[in-house]
Amino acid sequence: MEDKRYLTVKEVAKLLGVTPLTLRNWDKSKKLVALRNPLNNYRLYKASEIEFFVRKIESKGKISLG
Repeated sequence: MEDKRYLTVKEVAKLLGVTPLTLRNWDKSKKLVALRNPLNNYRLYKASEIEFFVRKIESKGKISLG
């Protein structure tokens, strides 16, 4: 079953403890790629992808995205 839950830039930034600008930069550099809403072109993130991203960070013990 496909995950239908999506999070906004603001929601993901709060979850990860970073700024929305950081998320936009990560999207631009392909470190955490966002989907685009077809109606307004806003960035959206699948909840399942964010959960995977957080687990990946936790397993490494640090964030190395620079």
